[in-house]
Amino acid sequence: MTHQRISRRARGALSVALIGGVLLPVGAAAAPAVAATPAVVCTSGRAGLAAKLSKDITAALKGRKSTTALAVHDRTTDTRCTLHATQYFDSASVVKVTVLAALLWDLKKADRKLTQRETDLSTSMITKSDNEATNALWKQLGPVKIKGFLKAAGMTRTVPGPAGAWGLTQVTAQDEKQLLALVTARNTVLSDNARAFILDRMSKVVPSQRWGVPAGAPATATVQLKNGWLERSAHGWRVHSIGAFTGKGHDYLITVLTHDNKTMADGVNTIQAVAEAVHRNLTAATT
Repeated sequence: MTHQRISRRARGALSVALIGGVLLPVGAAAAPAVAATPAVVCTSGRAGLAAKLSKDITAALKGRKSTTALAVHDRTTDTRCTLHATQYFDSASVVKVTVLAALLWDLKKADRKLTQRETDLSTSMITKSDNEATNALWKQLGPVKIKGFLKAAGMTRTVPGPAGAWGLTQVTAQDEKQLLALVTARNTVLSDNARAFILDRMSKVVPSQRWGVPAGAPATATVQLKNGWLERSAHGWRVHSIGAFTGKGHDYLITVLTHDNKTMADGVNTIQAVAEAVHRNLTAATT
């Protein structure tokens, strides 16, 4: 298939979006990469869909230099796909959804509502990827509450970044998919109001940051996403995108994490090639 490339106009938008990226020391240590690249594994309750998805995602990744992890779950067809789903990546800004979820989980325990300050910080953190807002909420929660939420959420492989370095939180595609699953279905960890608040903010991400997993999404789907991007000396650019696609018969989650990208655009193109393959197959299977 033809891989989607970023236009000159889109590259300009990404340059603007970098203002919201994570700025951290480039010489810091990074988690080791996995040497072997296993095949994409898919299962499905719909005949033929798993094989088609596996084939098309593999084709989308062919020839790409990045290390890519993914986790896909479509509730409608009981379809799941994974690749490197338990490999660790520096989170960059995708951890901001975890920060918001941890805040709302903590408020539920304290039986109180968001203050106006917390509402403003949360909105800026998700919709604009505001780092200062994230710093404030990360500090407010502290490691004990962050770890408490991760345990309650079943995100057993996620390791919070040291001190204030939330962008160095170690995440996996499996745990990010678990987080999206909690946000999109009723559970005892997050209240319905909390889930609605998170999804609303993810649906209002600014246009310059609406790249990644929305590529190829059906026009009838409600798109809720959060992206992350970070360059370091080891593993080059980390570029991640997580999203939930709901409404009008759609009910699926896509998480794609990448590193070893030479440029940010390389990571974006890889994610979008995978996303297009997923959207195309799931849309065809449900229409």
